[in-house]
Amino acid sequence: MRSSISVRDGVLDIAESGAGKTVVLLHSLLADRTIFDRIVPMLARTRRVIVPDLPGFGGSSPAGATIEGIADRISGLFDALDLGTGADVLGNGFGGFVASTLAIRHGGKFDRLVLADTGLTFSPEGKQSFYAMAERVRQAGMGAIIDVAMKRLFPEDYIAAHPEVFTERRNALLKTNPEFFAEACLALAALDLTSGIATIRNPTLVVVGELDAATPPEMARALARALPKAELIEIPGCGHAPMAQAPEAFIKTISGFLELT
Repeated sequence: MRSSISVRDGVLDIAESGAGKTVVLLHSLLADRTIFDRIVPMLARTRRVIVPDLPGFGGSSPAGATIEGIADRISGLFDALDLGTGADVLGNGFGGFVASTLAIRHGGKFDRLVLADTGLTFSPEGKQSFYAMAERVRQAGMGAIIDVAMKRLFPEDYIAAHPEVFTERRNALLKTNPEFFAEACLALAALDLTSGIATIRNPTLVVVGELDAATPPEMARALARALPKAELIEIPGCGHAPMAQAPEAFIKTISGFLELT
């Protein structure tokens, strides 16, 4: 079921399915919410699954050019849908940075936290890549970065073996608003969670694909070390989006922590 929810000073477009304890899924910069399509039916067997388009993506209105503003907008979802404090949150990539910021600023609104293929901050080289992507999409649209983006999303051998997934993800990213994408790039370049991460009290699982080229495993390791109490699991052979590349393996990785069975 799809609906638009009014939260704070904007709108979040969400897809909802299943019943049970709620899990909220937050997508990557290089995707929209459909990146989770392969795991939603598995989660919905035992969970109420809520998947918003992040602010500025799909049908969700923008929330400014900071991760804090985006996290604050997402925080309104818990009150708007009367979720109580028992929901879990899973963020991938950009959505993981949003989820961490959500936990720092609004951690009392939810229960467990899964941070997939994300980190604390980017290296100077990583920040520069975001500046470059922002400039390129502003000058020439989303098509200007599409090939690079796909190689950051999946390992090249996976792309070669699964052209249908490449086409699906490529088409989804091409629909993204270039200006909002550029703002998100600059927000990621500016973000540094180092000073706030130790305040998170939500039980946390950090997950990373072994071959992630967008947020390499060392970023996940540094994140897990900085958290007060977190478990780290690396998924062999996977890139930045294991929920799309290896959905069964991803569900198996998170099932114990989220008590899915």
